[in-house]
Amino acid sequence: MTLLQPYDRNEIMTSNDLTKRADLTRHARGTGALRTRRPAYVDFLPPCNDACPAGENIQAWLALAQSGDYEAAWRELVSNNPMPSIHGRVCYHPCEDVCNRAFTDSPVSIHAVERFLGDLALEQDWQFEKPGKSSGKKILIVGAGPSGLSAAYQLVRMGHEVEIREAGPVAGGMIHFGIPAYRMPRDELQAEVQRIENIGVKITLNHRVDDILAEKEAGDFDAAFVAVGAHISKKIDIPNRDAGKILDAVSFLSQAKEGDPPKLGRRVAIYGGGNTAMDAARTAKRLGATETMIIYRRDRSSMPAHDFEAAEALEEGIKINWLRTIKEIDRSTFKVEVMALDETGRPQATGEFEELEADSLILAVGQDTDTAFLESVPGIEFQSDHTVIVSNNMMTGYEGIFAGGDMVPSDRSVTIAVGHGKQAARHIDAWLNDSTFKHAARGALISHEKLQLWYRTAAPQVEQDRLPVDDREGGFDEILQNLSEPEAQFEARRCLSCGNCFECDGCYGACPEDAVIKLGPGNRYKFDFDKCTGCAVCFEQCPCHAIEMNDEPGIEQKQS
Repeated sequence: MTLLQPYDRNEIMTSNDLTKRADLTRHARGTGALRTRRPAYVDFLPPCNDACPAGENIQAWLALAQSGDYEAAWRELVSNNPMPSIHGRVCYHPCEDVCNRAFTDSPVSIHAVERFLGDLALEQDWQFEKPGKSSGKKILIVGAGPSGLSAAYQLVRMGHEVEIREAGPVAGGMIHFGIPAYRMPRDELQAEVQRIENIGVKITLNHRVDDILAEKEAGDFDAAFVAVGAHISKKIDIPNRDAGKILDAVSFLSQAKEGDPPKLGRRVAIYGGGNTAMDAARTAKRLGATETMIIYRRDRSSMPAHDFEAAEALEEGIKINWLRTIKEIDRSTFKVEVMALDETGRPQATGEFEELEADSLILAVGQDTDTAFLESVPGIEFQSDHTVIVSNNMMTGYEGIFAGGDMVPSDRSVTIAVGHGKQAARHIDAWLNDSTFKHAARGALISHEKLQLWYRTAAPQVEQDRLPVDDREGGFDEILQNLSEPEAQFEARRCLSCGNCFECDGCYGACPEDAVIKLGPGNRYKFDFDKCTGCAVCFEQCPCHAIEMNDEPGIEQKQS
């Protein structure tokens, strides 16, 4: 067991704490009746919960998972996010980026435990509990992507009747059409969608909504939530004399997924530096391209793609031409200009040119949302990029029509879209009841320096097994593998329970006056203030900072 260096209480105290301790020293001569501060159990906000775009109570479901109560953990998880099997695969887990465990060894692999719970739920056929009553209200949702599915699920749980109208042949939105199967297998995707249907959500496929007001009136809907994904590739003007095959990334990935990919030739170039560009390059490689290259005008540190996406692409033999921009195309010859970063990190032309050869070009320079069908609706306003402007309650300028996901100004990801759906459901429910939804007060965020990890030992993150590179070529088998049950439980147990009591008995064992009373499993503790002397040993022993030392009631009068 690796022990910490001797604990210095001043290192975790604020300047205000130190002032109060100095006051205690001046005014107290001993303990007992002269107690000037008393302990109190508190609950703070862990950084993982704070960072989750879907608003999951990560710490709560990890605690249930570490005790082996997997179904309870899953039910806690899906109270906020109905698709954990999907999110355990495609979420970029910002929760792990802020995990306090990183200061000890490595972050908790939250996404891997989430996937374990999601896949176990599918295996065990755990289903959502159906609502016990009906509100008599009907809501129309346009778009069966992650935001629409999330909103529908939450609204049905609230007792409303919900119908989703989807223009495409399958539900899932960009999860289905834009994410390759090696990252998101289709069986798990469709199983998660089916479970949402099982709770009572009606999904009508191949139904494009062109007139939202007529659709709303014809179906006698009380409200509508529009969550159309970003399926339209942005255009880019590249001078060409006699260009070869040029495709857009979204259409290419969709065709590849449907089993009817376009003929690309032996050499394929992808223009762009986002996650879609990486997916397009890796998909082209799997479809038989012998040489696949990405052309991107910035450097690796500035690319919008997540770094692990670039690492996996390079691992699979994709070439990435950083700091290059296409200036002209002549059949299969691409004239590219070398760029250089200025002092602000922006790419600037150098006047130096190179030539690259490719049989086809896939454009992956971003996607837009088709919001044209809303332009005739009075009151609805748009940003210059055609995204829809919504108020704080996610309502558009037309009363009763709400919007979220990729079609509103925001960062774009599956998890953000799911969070939008949940929030929209809350606002729609409140609006239908002539009220306003207000977020609950958030506790103070607990940072690493507030923790007292006197028991800390190294227990590095469990690595998910990966499909060997040689086995990836020519197929779309999933790359990352699931954790085993012992691995998932071990990973859940690495959680430090930042800011919230997990009944470690540290305070109970440390109190010299036996002033800490155990209330039984799950009920935590309370203080016996007839015995407590205010010595703060419990505060100093609490590893997760779930105890605060507060001024004794009326202490100012006593001291004066």
